[in-house]
Amino acid sequence: MNGCISTVMSDWESETDIPPGLTIGISGPARRSMAHRLISLGLRLHGARTHYIRPGDRTNVELLDGLVLSGGTHVHPGRYGQQPPQVTARYDLKRDATDTELLRQAEAINIPVLGICRGAQFINVFHGGSLCQNVTPPLRVHTRHRPLLLPPLQTVRLVRDSRLGGLMYSHVIGANRIHSQAIKRLGQNLRVTAVDNDLFVQAIENTGRQWLMGVQWHPPEYLLYHTGHRRIFSHFVHAARARKLERLDNREGPEFHS
Repeated sequence: MNGCISTVMSDWESETDIPPGLTIGISGPARRSMAHRLISLGLRLHGARTHYIRPGDRTNVELLDGLVLSGGTHVHPGRYGQQPPQVTARYDLKRDATDTELLRQAEAINIPVLGICRGAQFINVFHGGSLCQNVTPPLRVHTRHRPLLLPPLQTVRLVRDSRLGGLMYSHVIGANRIHSQAIKRLGQNLRVTAVDNDLFVQAIENTGRQWLMGVQWHPPEYLLYHTGHRRIFSHFVHAARARKLERLDNREGPEFHS
């Protein structure tokens, strides 16, 4: 199985095989892991180039057509007015600053944004929300706490009239879970689109016209065998392509009418 994944990924990692013109930025930690390569694969399978962004990188988001905020360390609680908990937690202040700037620019030019795990949490914090810093038992009653990417460990219930609800074939799905934090106070201009059996937020989207979605689980791990999770990437790339055409039309319009 791992050999099959490596072969497919090596094929798609070659930029000569990717149609030019659609570039998605992936924000992540300094060292890129297999999880980030799977995100790249999910985007490339639908015709997008990817550009990896490390903490501290100065990226001109104007050159991107979409942005993915991936998983990783916890968001520092100072970002939402709290102190670090007594439990052990890893933070990356440089990455927090980088993701803030990326989101600011992405929102300014209205390009699609997809947040995965930490990325979903960071979107919420960016919009003025807060996080529950430790959702281990006894807060969890109906969901197993042991973090594991595979197989699905939790049941996620989707809001039917949401963007995410429209992508899945069922409004009750299985998903993985490796996080120990969750969205607490919802940020401005956001709506909850999925919860787990303990009613912790599992997905969010915005209420404005920008395509913005955050999911608490890791859909890249299901690329090879779950169509619904794969459709998150296809829908995101489709939105990025549509927004790119809008931006090009806005730039070219005056020239054609001069």
